[in-house]
Amino acid sequence: GIPGNELVGLPEYVELGYWYLPVFVVIVVFIMNAVDITDGLDGLLAGSIIPPFGVLAVLALVQGKFALMIFMATLIGALLAFLWFNIYPARFFMGGTGAFALGAVLAVVALLTDSIVILPIIGFLFFLEGGSSLLQLVSKKFLRRKIFRSAPIHHHFQAIGWPESKIVMRFWIISVVMNIFGLTIGLLGI
Repeated sequence: GIPGNELVGLPEYVELGYWYLPVFVVIVVFIMNAVDITDGLDGLLAGSIIPPFGVLAVLALVQGKFALMIFMATLIGALLAFLWFNIYPARFFMGGTGAFALGAVLAVVALLTDSIVILPIIGFLFFLEGGSSLLQLVSKKFLRRKIFRSAPIHHHFQAIGWPESKIVMRFWIISVVMNIFGLTIGLLGI
């Protein structure tokens, strides 16, 4: 639950009832696609998803979900080993299968740790990437013009002249900062 809700009249938990399954499916499908969209530059996805996995591992540990924490720590270790060979110039590539799987893990573990409220914070980069692609599609369809030179947003930065390594490093920094913020909120909410 969220502390302080009793002071402002908000419920401790929201009961979704029959809406749980559709809400769950929408969240998982959106996150899976957003994570896959992020996998476009060498090292971008692997380096950006390690911090949210770290936050979820800490939250699982604090909640006493040790098997889940060990699973997340194992994924982080595997991603660090993969990232060693995936940074520019990449020698190994993840592809859609790996990206979709990591997105599904992110969404499902957020649900298992009751961290869905902080998912937009710890997964900020993925919401930014997915949202930029969605905005571009809607703008082209209805306004007949583009918002970005290219979508998702990491390709926009490439199109305006940023080198690949600069984009990746800046996105990693954004991911780390947002995850520190998300972890703080997550720990206060436990």
